[in-house]
Amino acid sequence: MSLPTPNLQESTHPVPSRKWPELLRHIPLVLYSLIIITPLSLVFFATFKDLSQLYTNPLGLPRSWDLANYSRLFANENMAVYFKNSMIVTFTSVFFILFFGSMISYAIIRMPKWTGAILFSFITLGMMIPTQVNMIPTYVFFAKLDLLNKHLGLIIVTVATLLPICVFILTGFMKTLPKGLIEAAMIDGASHWKIYTRLVLPLSGPALATAAIFCFVIAWNDLLYPLLFIKSAELKTLPLALLQFQGEYLTDYPMIFSGVVVASIPMVIIYTFLQKYFIAGMTAGSMKG
Repeated sequence: MSLPTPNLQESTHPVPSRKWPELLRHIPLVLYSLIIITPLSLVFFATFKDLSQLYTNPLGLPRSWDLANYSRLFANENMAVYFKNSMIVTFTSVFFILFFGSMISYAIIRMPKWTGAILFSFITLGMMIPTQVNMIPTYVFFAKLDLLNKHLGLIIVTVATLLPICVFILTGFMKTLPKGLIEAAMIDGASHWKIYTRLVLPLSGPALATAAIFCFVIAWNDLLYPLLFIKSAELKTLPLALLQFQGEYLTDYPMIFSGVVVASIPMVIIYTFLQKYFIAGMTAGSMKG
């Protein structure tokens, strides 16, 4: 007696598509993008409105796409001078932050283990101290040095404030560099300066870009120290200058939003050109064992 042969034909039931799980995984990303894009779009659209139109139709599109607010910003509000002041203070500060921070980080990785750890902890301790705690002693100290109402004083305090962040980023990256390359260079008779300039700095490009972006954004948007140090109108930076559109009874939001858009242009440009180095610097520590 022969047994029945099982039916080995393929099932007629439809196989569930694998595209749905992939689409569901993108839903949180889409929602997050909407949360970010929506307020940015409202700010951008508000720059093409006047104050009455902004109050009557804050969420709608502008009636006309004219550049009256931007023209007024540069023609009547001396915004070009404020923009130049921010460029001078920020770029000079970031240059010295990277210069001193990279040298300190190289010194830390070349020191004996415990000595370098103590120096690293002492410098990065500055990241834990709130800026507001140092306002009064910093103001008094800079007043005695006659550095108030000067860009030099603003640059010095910015460098001192952001240097711990730069050292924290660069030291973590430089520790991942192959020690064999540095030891080989020393055997060949290279000095510490040559090793630092010709070997360590080129290899630390991603970390330098990461530190530069972090420090640039913080220095460019800083309001506390310019508000504390700068009194002359011709020395104001952009964040400080935007306060003049805020009055006691009325705030000119379209002008403030126009200034915010103008102030964000350098940050967008810098991040656009340095984003691949920024991402490489953020992931370098996790990619190397």
